[in-house]
Amino acid sequence: MDLINLELFKIDSLSTFVGVFVGLFTLLTVIYSFGFMDKKKGLFSYYFYIILTLVASLGVVFSNDLVLFMVFWGFLGILLYLLIGVGEKPNTSKTSKKALIIVGGADALMLLGLALIWHLTGTFKMDGMRIPLNSAEAIWAYLLLAIGAFAKAGVMPFHSWVPDTAEDALTPVTAYLPASLDKLLGIYFLVRLTLNMFVMNLDMNTFLMAVGSFTIIAAVMMALIQNDFKRLLGYLAVSSAGYMVLGLGTGNFIGIAGGLFYMLNGAICMSCLFMTCGSVEKNVRTMDLDKLGGFAKIMPITFITFVIASLAISGVPPFNGFASKWMIYQGIINVGKNGGSLWMLWLVATMFGSALTLASFMKLIHAVFLGQPSPENPARKDLAGGRIPKSPLISPKSSHGDRAEHREVNPVMWVPTVILAVLCVVFGVFAYQVPLKMFILPSLKMAVNFSGTWNATLATLLMLVSIAIGIIIYFLGTITKTRETESFVGGEVLKEHPDMRVSGVELYNTVQDIKSLKTIYNMAKNKAFDLYEVVSKIVFGINKILRYMHNGILPTYLAWCLLGMGILFYVLILR
Repeated sequence: MDLINLELFKIDSLSTFVGVFVGLFTLLTVIYSFGFMDKKKGLFSYYFYIILTLVASLGVVFSNDLVLFMVFWGFLGILLYLLIGVGEKPNTSKTSKKALIIVGGADALMLLGLALIWHLTGTFKMDGMRIPLNSAEAIWAYLLLAIGAFAKAGVMPFHSWVPDTAEDALTPVTAYLPASLDKLLGIYFLVRLTLNMFVMNLDMNTFLMAVGSFTIIAAVMMALIQNDFKRLLGYLAVSSAGYMVLGLGTGNFIGIAGGLFYMLNGAICMSCLFMTCGSVEKNVRTMDLDKLGGFAKIMPITFITFVIASLAISGVPPFNGFASKWMIYQGIINVGKNGGSLWMLWLVATMFGSALTLASFMKLIHAVFLGQPSPENPARKDLAGGRIPKSPLISPKSSHGDRAEHREVNPVMWVPTVILAVLCVVFGVFAYQVPLKMFILPSLKMAVNFSGTWNATLATLLMLVSIAIGIIIYFLGTITKTRETESFVGGEVLKEHPDMRVSGVELYNTVQDIKSLKTIYNMAKNKAFDLYEVVSKIVFGINKILRYMHNGILPTYLAWCLLGMGILFYVLILR
């Protein structure tokens, strides 16, 4: 006797793969939260919401009936609202409402898509339909359902809740939902739509590649100018979703496998990055990049894991991000080989996006870890006594006594980041042997032997040999006596002039002065590209007009009645 009704649920390689990593991210988030959420209010509610999110996520992954799927999917939107609301910042309530409205609005459109699917097929079973995109109804059904996937994954223009959540929600919540779980679930559903439920055509594939390319470039350009640690990471999380959508849009095996692989890698990297960000936040009460710096010395494990995840998500070999991006590049090139005319545009977008992502992390690593410490953060020591000066930004208490001691965070916080950083390395160096062979290719029912990957093991060995040679050369150079001198900027000794500090925040501010970009950045600051804000202004504008029209004065209502009667008489006479 079957314990699972296969009419409602389906367990296959793809759902199992996603379900395993949903469980892994939940476990790591709970472990991390034990350290981050120490002595915070609402702990029972927080962990209860996490458990419910796990259950609903597994329900989404294993559902085979679209109605049941929508029940779990909608429940996740409510849990997103509740988890964001656990935060303590002033804008938390507004941000949670914004996330609920964007995701919930997309869910409402998905219901319209379900109605069209029922009209087209007469069934809600995901594995019982293969709808060709040869009619307006089929196209609209796909687009309406894809909008739900876009909103969940944070793809533009349904993205604005992600950076706001990153800035205002608790860091473990951000690491768990928009950084990892929502990426997995959103792209998972898009994979189901694209590969199982609909038969794609060239126009729809081009649409997906266009949306992906735009998301990559627009989001990373916004990330460059951010001065809040978590908000910058939020925009990079949006940009990473673009690679996933673009990979699926290539329509060929190597590109689709690369997009699915990057779905996993992006979730691993961004979750690690937000957790390391939370570790810094645990030591200091600000995420303003101008007030950070010098944390590499006092938080070495956090620094190393952050650097590994940064290089991985930026597509630097031999890490996992490069392995998956390389497959996406190959998929785009294959689009050109098969007659696609815009393949060069997509390839430039992905490569340029990777370069700008790396540039964003250069800014972050310098401003937070390697740059000269701000006088207001705990990494800067008093020059006379070697003690950490008091500051309103420093946490007043420590687990080591009444006096604050700023050092590496508790192991329950850095162990999850180390695990994720190790996955970044293993899934890059052994990309073919581990993640592709065990998870990605079985999910797509593809053959084990296919072209498009690179020899990561050999490349890694050559890199290690190069690093070893560099270290030998360095030590040979230190044998001879050298003269040491104080660092200076413009002839000024930094110890004597701490105001000469360069935080790194200004690294890319000149980008905003480029004439072709200045107007766009100004519009972005005014939230002209924020779908939530734009729709809100339209709705409130219409509401204002209606309130003006219905002002409670009797002659005004009589005038509207006469106008309505005149329109009705005119229509009846025409008929």
